[in-house]
Amino acid sequence: MPQQSALTQILFMYVPIIAIFYFLIIRPQRQQQKKVKEMLDNLKKNDEIITTSGIHGTVAIVKEKTVVVRVDEGCRLEFDRESIASVINSEVKPEVVK
Repeated sequence: MPQQSALTQILFMYVPIIAIFYFLIIRPQRQQQKKVKEMLDNLKKNDEIITTSGIHGTVAIVKEKTVVVRVDEGCRLEFDRESIASVINSEVKPEVVK
């Protein structure tokens, strides 16, 4: 019986640690990955984006694995989809006050 109580003590010690680890690290990371995948899957023409390197531009062409971004008049750059950090909400644009 002493072995069984030692095993029970070990289980009662490690199960909460594993649960805390799951809820504080693994679960939030999976939710973040799901949001990023959804954002990349919903890219469309004329979305304003920021790349991971900090380049701001507008999506010109959406391909299967890449996106062509219009940075300036006559200047287009092609990026992997994974290099897009965020999509800027283009519906609400603040006006510049002079």
